[in-house]
Amino acid sequence: MNSSSKIPWRVWAIWGLGATFFLYAFLQRVATSVMVPDLMAAFDVGASALGGLSAIYFYAYMAVQLPTGILASYWGPGRLLSTAALLSAAGGFIFATADSFFIAIIGKLLVGTGAGFGFVSTLRFAAVFFPAERMALLSGMTMMMGMAGGVIGQAPLAILVANNGWRTTMVGVATFSVFVACLIWLLADDQKLEFTGGKIQSPRISKVLTRALIKTQTWIIAGYGFFIVTTMFVFSGLWGVPYLVQIHKFSLPEAAFSASLILIGWGLMAPLMGWLSDRFRRRKPALVISALGSFATITPAVYVPELEPFTIKTLLLMNGISISGMAVCFTAAREHNDTASTGTTLALVNLSVIAAGAIMQPITGWLLDIGWSSTMFEGARIYSPETFQSAFITLPSSAFLALILALCVKETHAKQLDANV
Repeated sequence: MNSSSKIPWRVWAIWGLGATFFLYAFLQRVATSVMVPDLMAAFDVGASALGGLSAIYFYAYMAVQLPTGILASYWGPGRLLSTAALLSAAGGFIFATADSFFIAIIGKLLVGTGAGFGFVSTLRFAAVFFPAERMALLSGMTMMMGMAGGVIGQAPLAILVANNGWRTTMVGVATFSVFVACLIWLLADDQKLEFTGGKIQSPRISKVLTRALIKTQTWIIAGYGFFIVTTMFVFSGLWGVPYLVQIHKFSLPEAAFSASLILIGWGLMAPLMGWLSDRFRRRKPALVISALGSFATITPAVYVPELEPFTIKTLLLMNGISISGMAVCFTAAREHNDTASTGTTLALVNLSVIAAGAIMQPITGWLLDIGWSSTMFEGARIYSPETFQSAFITLPSSAFLALILALCVKETHAKQLDANV
């Protein structure tokens, strides 16, 4: 199977549905950012608690990454995706109807658990059913779908929340996941599909884990993934909207749209970055350029005072374009490991990426609360420009650390380097 024209339509359809589930997962990932004042008022909590609520999604997401890689190899990624979508939908309904902060946490936990299977299962499906030379492109296209979900979870979701309330809106989001789950279940039968590598390999779990864990390059690339996405998770995913509303006096829809420009830039550029990486058979340049661009754009966006709205939006868009090279790190990690460890390797890198949200969102919220001067408005906390700038030290410092790690990545020249340690 050497060309896309010979790939069965069902394979494309299931990959597309998997990518659509990742769109939903990413929407859930950033949705809290447009509901900050609503959730603070509904549950009577501050930035630290709200950051913790948002991070619960990431904790659950992280917890299932290694099981995802293993289960996708044993059970098949298609059936795993449909089950995960239903679980996430159940959590979405619980969150939307929660009458206490504790119940909201349970809902977010289930949403993150189900959503955690989406990205790795979709990439695992692509690795099995598509030619290897298309992996970076498909990774980028899957990322693009995720970024589309992030964009929908910003300004469009903010408008829906403003018009219908956050509870009704999130019920609708959960219903969408049920629809996706049903379609995947109807189409997915991994054992009846024609795939590129014979049969889905089922090596011993201990061997799979050991092979992936002993590779130094796997850990370097995973660390890179952690730091390069911090801007997206911290700024676009949660704290950027209140920052733009409170400090730059944007309206909520305008702030949500501006924060989503990081996702728009990322989503538009990720497939192209993947294609260029495949075309020139180079992985390292994309990683280095991404880190440099992220540092150069996010630093002035949060530390230069009295910027014009157009300048802020341009910097955020350029930041998203810059960090789109992160999509290549999944392909680079895969090429530094043997083919039998593909699912586990992808899961390890994705776990590290998600850990950025789980760790950096609540840390930033904690820093905000440390500098809070007890100012409130309609039940929500108001923070000063100095407080935001102190809390946002997580952004440029993470980009700088990503650059250091990118320089330590060994170039694979788009070849499987099973012997590298």
